[in-house]
Amino acid sequence: MSHIGNRDILVMTITLVLVGVIALMADFFMRSLWFRDRDDRGSNNVMILVGVALAILTPIIATLLQLAVSRKREYLADASGSLLTRYPEGLASALEKISQDKEPLEVANKATSMLYIENPLKDRKGTLNNLFSTHPPVAERIQRLRSMT
Repeated sequence: MSHIGNRDILVMTITLVLVGVIALMADFFMRSLWFRDRDDRGSNNVMILVGVALAILTPIIATLLQLAVSRKREYLADASGSLLTRYPEGLASALEKISQDKEPLEVANKATSMLYIENPLKDRKGTLNNLFSTHPPVAERIQRLRSMT
């Protein structure tokens, strides 16, 4: 309910469009380098290096920005949900019970993991996996909810 009330779908759609525009601009810049004047070799080589660096880094940075916005929206949804129910301890307890399940889901994969409240890929924990996660760590969410009481 909080995701709907906070218009998270709209915010994430706008975020995805902006990320896509940035990626398209980097791609357009890279492709435009092939049509530059071939006589000016020195600056053309530098521009090609800049274009390749942008082509590689832009999608990574855009994805990290998108995931960071998604994690912040989860915190907002938790806070809004606790205001809606007026019982943040109940939401924290529910998250705790969900996170205590130690068995990885067989039907879950990286593409569908964003649809779950807790990371369904239990065997893939770690800092790098959390960096590319759409949801913040459950322990952190529980701590924030319990600090509201």
